[in-house]
Amino acid sequence: MSEHNFHAEHKVSGGKLVVADITTDGERITDAKISGDFFLEPEEAFFELAPALVGSSVTDDGTTLAARLQAALAPFGEELDLHGFSIEDVALVVRRAVTDAKDFGDFDWSILRPGPLPTSLNVALDQLLLDEVASGRRGPTVRFWDWDDKATVIGSFQSYANELNPEGVAKHGIDVVRRISGGGAMFMEGGNCVTYSLYAPESLVAGLSYEQSYVFLDQWVLQALGQLGVNAWYKPINDITSTGGKIGGAAQKRVRGAILHHVTMSYDIDADKMTEVLRIGKAKISDKGIRSAKKRVDPLRRQTGESREAIIRTMAETFQARTGASWEELSPADLDAGRALVEEKFGTEEWTHRVP
Repeated sequence: MSEHNFHAEHKVSGGKLVVADITTDGERITDAKISGDFFLEPEEAFFELAPALVGSSVTDDGTTLAARLQAALAPFGEELDLHGFSIEDVALVVRRAVTDAKDFGDFDWSILRPGPLPTSLNVALDQLLLDEVASGRRGPTVRFWDWDDKATVIGSFQSYANELNPEGVAKHGIDVVRRISGGGAMFMEGGNCVTYSLYAPESLVAGLSYEQSYVFLDQWVLQALGQLGVNAWYKPINDITSTGGKIGGAAQKRVRGAILHHVTMSYDIDADKMTEVLRIGKAKISDKGIRSAKKRVDPLRRQTGESREAIIRTMAETFQARTGASWEELSPADLDAGRALVEEKFGTEEWTHRVP
């Protein structure tokens, strides 16, 4: 069998860089080198990492690889001290290597911010742009949303009746739209959230579990929040939280080798109106940070002290610094195709009520 050489790097969130150079015969790992700027004591333990990987199947998952590594380091007992990384991080980067995963810097990225659009069109553009990336007609893209209307966006699998109060929807003139990704309902009035969608080849998250992919895809967001003075992290599976409370959540959709990763973070939401529109159970009330009436859900505004515009600018600059992304504009043809999708799908009763 011929040899195959792979290389992957993993920057641990809030930690150090872990690098794997792996050789396989197509079925098993035949040679391995682990390196990085992490700290590990005793020094002898470091030299047990690579040999522990040799003989592993190229299809072994992260849990299996971590178990091999853990067994190899077990003899060091309480003397073992890892700083800036974990055994799971080593397993992750090995999986990324053998699956020939790509990183953000391996692609030419575009950033879109087409300006205020109806929420139904924003949702339709998710399907349009995901399909374009999947077909190769468009490269990896990040799109920031803007909107002036009042809407609630429900997840692909949520029940319309269970999530919405018809009286509140009618009272406040809410447009209800169903998106293609899973997750929970989003209450959206112009300027009350910071929302973006990322469209990329699935090779960007190769070797990662679904849970790991959420953290990986939003590292640049956590970095941007850090620059704004917010100590934020991921709370499994898909919530972004901080020392000041929950900030937002993410959802994904994968089709034909491409991934949509969608994030909404609360900037300044009218909690009273939201609770009139959404059926929010007791379990969700504390999760959304609503402790009583006449409160606002405003983690980004409160925790950063910045305008929504300044937050989006910082996020875009952080993403550009990491990827070299360039700004682009949606063409009139793209917008027309999105509007056609609203007419055909996202604006229809059949789609909106597909889960009654």
